[in-house]
Amino acid sequence: MRLTFTKMQGAGNDFVVLDATRAPIELTREQLRRLGDRRFGVGADQILMVEPARSAEVDFRYRIFNNTGDEVEHCGNGARCFVRFVHERGLTTQRTVKVETVNNRLELTLQDDGRVTVDMNRPIFELDRVPFDAQGLVPRLEGGNGGFALWPLDVGEGRRVEVAVLSMGNPHAVQRVGDVREAPVTALGPLVETHARFARKVNAGFMQVLGRDEIALRVWERDAGETLACGTGACAAVVAGIRLGWLDRRVNVQARGGLLTVEWPADDASVRMTGPAETVYQGEIEL
Repeated sequence: MRLTFTKMQGAGNDFVVLDATRAPIELTREQLRRLGDRRFGVGADQILMVEPARSAEVDFRYRIFNNTGDEVEHCGNGARCFVRFVHERGLTTQRTVKVETVNNRLELTLQDDGRVTVDMNRPIFELDRVPFDAQGLVPRLEGGNGGFALWPLDVGEGRRVEVAVLSMGNPHAVQRVGDVREAPVTALGPLVETHARFARKVNAGFMQVLGRDEIALRVWERDAGETLACGTGACAAVVAGIRLGWLDRRVNVQARGGLLTVEWPADDASVRMTGPAETVYQGEIEL
């Protein structure tokens, strides 16, 4: 089959975007993997599928596949690219678009400066919903209002790390580091990602606090490895930092691929993330 695609990026997190609004696109796991392969296909961190809405309450359906071919729950940088895509393709003229994912609903707003703000919904702290098996572990509490848990994880060879665990629609384990440039992301990231206590694996975040309104972040993403930016990872890191008493409610996140701004106005509020989204090129590929 010959497939038309659009290559996009948000803060260096890159995507292959497919328009399935006019006709369904059914791809096998192998075809998805080839699309995501940087040597034998187009190459991307994830593949995004734009589909018609299945409910009158939303405008589109938004599906996300890792470059391994697995469908996943959420991608904040991809959501920003999604709204730029549907505008550029003439699929909508609305500045604010509502979409449904495999387990969530998102509200995406195209700003006048071309950046996109995503309502990422409320963070999830219930461990069984992450999911995270904390049986037998004793956390260290830090921060106000009774504290937020830092969970000890044994990662082998006598090494132990402390992680804040939460979900932004997908699972995250965030640890604080002194210098994110020197953090052992490629060595430690896979050990946290595949730790037995995370039934569906986990995105491993490495956060350096630069000030109460600024962090530097690297993320080892589940099934994708380290990426230049991770939108849900940025939100998870900021939420964890706020709960632990390290950060204020509005934080600039320095990712390797660019700057994101994350706001969490109150503990019972949705998290909002603003950042860039750009089209790189369009093309066709034979699968």
